[in-house]
Amino acid sequence: MFLLSICQWLDSTRLNAAMRMSTWFFPVFDTIHTLGIVLVAGTIMLVDLRLLGLALPSEPVTAVVQRIVPWTLRGFALMFVTGALLFSSEAVKLYHSPAFRIKLVLLALAGLNALIFHLTIYRGVANWDPVAAVPVRARLTGLLSLAFWIAIIAAGRAIAYGSGYDLG
Repeated sequence: MFLLSICQWLDSTRLNAAMRMSTWFFPVFDTIHTLGIVLVAGTIMLVDLRLLGLALPSEPVTAVVQRIVPWTLRGFALMFVTGALLFSSEAVKLYHSPAFRIKLVLLALAGLNALIFHLTIYRGVANWDPVAAVPVRARLTGLLSLAFWIAIIAAGRAIAYGSGYDLG
């Protein structure tokens, strides 16, 4: 109930009422949010595919990560800011959406997967970076990351079509 009351308060603010009444707000920020997702998921998937040996096998993992991660972080910032604005404009609807809750759990799992990779497996990259085949743990992390991001995108798309979204 506490979360629902926060969502109800968000829905009642002048800013969010104005955003809901605007013809352009939602489609413009939804488009920017989608571009942020494409940037995040695309760059992460490129690193994941490198870890799996399916893309850029002649490139060292460190070189791929150093070039890609700054773009991932920019995309994440764009995705986060626009996602927060979109959420605040439909907080009660999203509170009732099982797909939205699933998306948040998947985002947390994807973040945890990335954190574990960077704090443990990637720290030993100097030992395995020169070879095309990476350790099994790194490949597993890449496979999990791919699965999480595909599921996040699917859950995000399901929000507008799933049960619960039309409530509120």
